[in-house]
Parts: sequence; structure tokens; C-alpha cells
Amino acid sequence: MSLAPEAVKPYRDALRNADDALGQRFDDGESVRELVADRAAIIDDILVAAWQKHAGDLADEVCLVAVGGYGRSELHPGSDIDVMVLIPDRNPDRWQPTLERFLTFLWDIGLEIGHSTRSIDDCVSESRKDITVATSLMESRRLYGPDALFKTMRASVGPDKVWPSDQFFEAKLAEQKARHHRFHDTSYNLEPNVKSSPGNLRDIQMVGWVAKRHFNVGSLEDLADLQFLTSEELHRLKEGQDFLWQIRYALHRLTGRCEDRLLFDYQTTLAKKFGFEDDDRNLAVEQFMQRYYRIVMELSRLNEMLLELFQEAILMEPDPNPEKINERFQVRNGFLETTADNTFAVHPSAMLEMFVVLQARQDLNGVSASTIRQVCSQVTAIDDGFRRNQKNRRLFMDIIHAPEGVTHGLRRMNRYGVLGAYLPEFGKVVGRMQYDLFHAYTVDEHTLFVVSNLRRFALKRYDHEFPDCSRIMQDLEKPELVYLAGLFHDIAKGRGGDHSELGAKDAEAFCLNHSLSNYEARLVSWLVDHHLAFSITAQKQDISDPQVIHDFATLVGDQLHLDYLYLLTIADVRGTNPNLWNSWKQSLFGEFYQRVREALRRGLENPPDREVLIQETQDEARQQLTDDGLDNTQIDAVWQQFDEDYFLRFSKSDICWHTSLLNRRADDAD
Repeated sequence: MSLAPEAVKPYRDALRNADDALGQRFDDGESVRELVADRAAIIDDILVAAWQKHAGDLADEVCLVAVGGYGRSELHPGSDIDVMVLIPDRNPDRWQPTLERFLTFLWDIGLEIGHSTRSIDDCVSESRKDITVATSLMESRRLYGPDALFKTMRASVGPDKVWPSDQFFEAKLAEQKARHHRFHDTSYNLEPNVKSSPGNLRDIQMVGWVAKRHFNVGSLEDLADLQFLTSEELHRLKEGQDFLWQIRYALHRLTGRCEDRLLFDYQTTLAKKFGFEDDDRNLAVEQFMQRYYRIVMELSRLNEMLLELFQEAILMEPDPNPEKINERFQVRNGFLETTADNTFAVHPSAMLEMFVVLQARQDLNGVSASTIRQVCSQVTAIDDGFRRNQKNRRLFMDIIHAPEGVTHGLRRMNRYGVLGAYLPEFGKVVGRMQYDLFHAYTVDEHTLFVVSNLRRFALKRYDHEFPDCSRIMQDLEKPELVYLAGLFHDIAKGRGGDHSELGAKDAEAFCLNHSLSNYEARLVSWLVDHHLAFSITAQKQDISDPQVIHDFATLVGDQLHLDYLYLLTIADVRGTNPNLWNSWKQSLFGEFYQRVREALRRGLENPPDREVLIQETQDEARQQLTDDGLDNTQIDAVWQQFDEDYFLRFSKSDICWHTSLLNRRADDAD
């Protein structure tokens, strides 16, 4: 039963006044780190006062415990407030009336509380069954009640009793991989979740959980003291967390609820709030989101590096014998690492060679944390002189030519900052969003998805996905040319002017500098310049019109250009948004490709006129129908219902299907 208004009004007023004051402090630019801690402290005071008021004598027998994010003393305006009532025995019925009074009071004053009632034995059994419970209790904090009971509970669910640190690490790592997979393993969705998307707040919490479980540390600063973080990395980690906290705090205030999705509807408002302004080339919202994506990329790097350091410390042999690859690289515990701390300083080319070695050694788990740290610190050495070096140019092309690991190599290069340093034009689009109705990813992430799609056409294990594309790709003598076209097709986005034309110039210059022939350079440049032509023509023009087909065949000029452009188009559209590709587009593009292919086969100097094309289609369909058992009288009876445009719009197989179906219906009617 709800309480009288006079009983709840002081609490309601205190809560409202506190929220208003915190909101004003946020608008005034005060540190969000202080605000989330202060909000947790305010809720502490309210809960403890309410507990003392309603628990009576039982308040000193049971523990009121903050768990989860509230246990960390981190509360945003809409954050869940989760508490556990820790009871000294397994008889919750005894405490139920007290808990009901307490929760009813909190509801009446405007607080929604997530709650559980558990004994110590319950905590142990639930923790063993569910690692999220173990994680929540690991971050628990006593609000009120006997300290001895709380400490006994914490000891009972410690790593020496449940979830030893090695098992905890493996389970949390699997949990993170599953969470990343739900977001398509990318940080660069255009409407990201600032709590759960890869590289966001949950990844920072992941580092804290593992550190707390194994090293018994309570803060990121403690990790720096243990030399798992440098002072610079600690600064970047905390700076990134503060930026994401700012966004999350603002989202909760803007929506009045726990909203962690940075939706398009909110991005422009937040960009203005955080002081971004439109300029000649970039909207304020584009600048804001590019900063967000670049910070998230940095946090992803730090997450990867720290988890590998933990893996080495928790799961692996402390001092295994390394397997030497060459003077610059060796393998230890399944990870590639440099043979010396100054390898990249002495041999800058090794920053590209590393990815060639990884492609050749598909058995490796990745790059060691120490080597990630080294390459990130030396990436500024990739300058104009580095790019002009013929050895480095050969190494980059070796990465593109590799039979395995091209996509993984490029993704890792982007994550470590090497790709954007070697291709400064690409570096400019890292984290750049595309404000349109189609793209679901940033420019750099979309580009890498396009290259990935092209690579799948080249690998026989994916032949079942797009058989025609796989056949065409695997027949190409130089598939690397379309990979380069994919890499450059959107590289000039946001520069002003036609991005296709500008990107085509960049692509041609790159190809010539990297020892491709003039013909190959022009082909890649042409693909970049015309990368939208196939999809626009197929979707916006009448592909049953012989003139449309002839004009497009004239544009591509030969079968090779058509094959490359068709593959690039399919990969591009599929890499734009997972929801945009469908069977209709697949059929439409396939039919368009076949019609242009046939036009090229006939020859461009004598394009087929309308009557000839209709006659050829009818002859081929009639032959198939007579082979299937129909006579000319039956066929003509059906075809007299069609006009000439019908034989231009539909393929031979469609015409045969329609004719057989209508003939059966005529027989049934008779």
C-alpha cells in the first residue's frame, strides 16, 4: 500500500532537487566523473535513510548491499540502481514484509530499484551458475548492516572459492566476444551503443573486472602502478572513459531514461551541446561523431593490448622459449612479437613487415601486447620518406597480394593506426560518418567491409554464398586490382567535390607509385570513378531497354571492366548496410550483368535493334518450350496475349515459365 503524501514528500523533494543540481553542474561543465560519484552518494543517503526507517530492528541483522555499477559508485541519471538484501540464513520469508515496505516506499518516492534477497549460500550457488552474478558481487559495496556478514559473503565468492581468475578471465573474454558479435564485431555502426558496442564503456569495465579478480586492484591507476599501463595509456583510457561518460550522461538527461544508443535523433543535439560548429566542409555532428569514433578506436586498441597482457600473466607460461622467425620477429606463447624493444625504431619497415609475417603464419593468435604498444608509439615514423621507400611499397603490395589474411591484415593495420599513416587519404576518413539513408558504418569501416566481401568471392570456402561472383573473381588473373579499387572507392568522402573523381586520381597515383602498369593503374582508377554506375543504372533505369544496355556496355567497353565493376558493386552494396541487400537486388544485378555481357559478346559496333533482340529472345524461348513438350500452336496462343515490351523485360527462363503456366490454366479451363 502506498504511503501518505506527507511521508514521501521530503524524499521526493530531496531527490528532485539533487537531480536538478547535478544537471546544472553538468551543464556548467563540471567533471562527469564527480557527478556520477556524487549521484551514487546521494542515492546512498536516501536508501540508507529509507532502510533505517522501514527495516526497524532487522536493519542491524541483514546487510543492504549495492551491486553492479551502483556498487562501483557510478550512477548516471538513468542508470540501474541495483541492491541486494543479504540475509544471515536461507529463510527469506522472515524478511519479506520488511523488504516489501522498503521497496514500496522507494517506488512512492520515484526510485525504481532492481533487487534480490540472498543468503551467503545463495550468493555462492548463483555465482557458480552465472558469471554475471559473480561479477556483480565482486563489485558490491555495503550500504548498511553488519560488516562481518558482508565480508563473509565477499570471501565466499572470492577467486579462491568460485571462478578462479583463469576461469574468470576465459569466461569474461568469451562474454566480450559474444557481445562484440552482436554488434557485427565493429565499433563503427552509425548509431552506436556507448555502453555495449565494441570499444565503449563495457570494454573498459572488462579490463577493470579482470584486473580486480586476478590482481586485487580497485582502479586503473593501480594497473599503472603494476606497470600494465604506461602513464600515457592511463591518461588516454581515462580521457576516453570521461568522454563516453559525458555522452551517456547527456543521453540520459536528454531522453529522461536509460538510453545508451547514440541515435541520429540525438547526435545533432549533443554535437551542439559539446561545442561543435559547422564549417565549410564538415557539419558539427560529423566532427562530433568523428571524434567519438577515433576515441573508440583508441579504446579498442587499449582493450586488446591489456587483455593480451592479462592473458600472458594469467594463462600462459611466464617465460617460454621464443621461436625465432627472423632478426626482427619471433613467436612467444602463440603471439608475434619483436625481438627487441627498439625494433621499429631501428627498422621502421618492420611496421609493414609485421603484417606480412602474420599473413604467412595463420596459426598465430595475433600480436603481443608489448609489440602493439611499440607500433602505436612508433607509427609517427611513417612519413613521406617512409611512403616513398620502394621496400615499404613492396611490403604493402605483398599484404594486398597475400593468399590469406588480407582483410584481417587491413583491419589490424587500421586498428593500430598504420593504415591511416601509410595512406594519409585513408587516415582522413577514419571515423568519418556518412549522413545518408543507406550507410550503416563509418567510411573506413564500410571500406574494409567492401574489401572483406571481395575477399570472400576469392576464397573457395565461400563459393556457396555468391556462386557467380566467386566464379568471376576466381577466374581473374589479378584480383588485387579490385581490392585496391575497394580500398580507394570512398577515400575522398568529405573532401568537397565529387568523391569518385577525386578518389580516382588518388588511386591512379598510388598504383603508379606501387609499380603497377599504366593499364592496371587506369583500370583501378576507372573502377573508383565509376563505382556507383552499375547500381544506379540497374536500379533507376529500364534494363529491358536495349539502348540502356548498349550505353552501359559502351561505358564498360569490355568484359574485364564489366567483371571488375560487377564484383565491386556487389561488394559495395552489401558493405553499405546489412539490411539493404536482398534477393531482389541480387536478381536485378545478375540480370543486368548478363544483358550487358551479351551486348559485349555481340559487339558494340553493331548494337542489336529492338526487333532483332525480341526475335532472338522468342526463338530461344520457343526452342526451350518445344523441348519441354509444347507445340507452336500452344505457344502462339499464349504469346498473342503479350506485347513486344514483354519480350524485352523478361528473360528466356521467365518467358518459358509464364508460357507453361498459362498454357496449363487454358487446358484446365477447357
